[in-house]
Amino acid sequence: MPSDTGDEAERSSTIEYEDLPSTLQRSDKKARDTYAQAKESAEETYGKGERASRTAYSALKHTHEKVGDHWEPKEEKGPSDSRARSGGPDPSGETAGGVDANASKEHLYERAQQLGVEGRSKMDKDELVDAVQKANDRETRKARET
Repeated sequence: MPSDTGDEAERSSTIEYEDLPSTLQRSDKKARDTYAQAKESAEETYGKGERASRTAYSALKHTHEKVGDHWEPKEEKGPSDSRARSGGPDPSGETAGGVDANASKEHLYERAQQLGVEGRSKMDKDELVDAVQKANDRETRKARET
């Protein structure tokens, strides 16, 4: 198994580091483990495929939020957006793409500042969520190009 002395971390799951989504490869061990364990469990229930991946991301979003091109632990565990809060096999609401839309406006402002979002001081909470999501997507695209 890989060691935790670089970009790889030892895991109890059977999902290989190289098989993790790139944003998780750039994230801490806890994020990788959360996703990998949830995906293995979902694959036992639903089989391999998109549903297992969506389920794993849902579990990850309860403990982590996407920041730029990677995932970081959330200040408070729980659903990250209205879609995650509704749950179930056919959830309603919109996803915020890993942004913790339930966080405070102050937290979202700090994330926007960290990501270099311009005009953030004039944005309301919903606008900050959208801006952080777009900044995250840009950072992920840049990281994948390198």
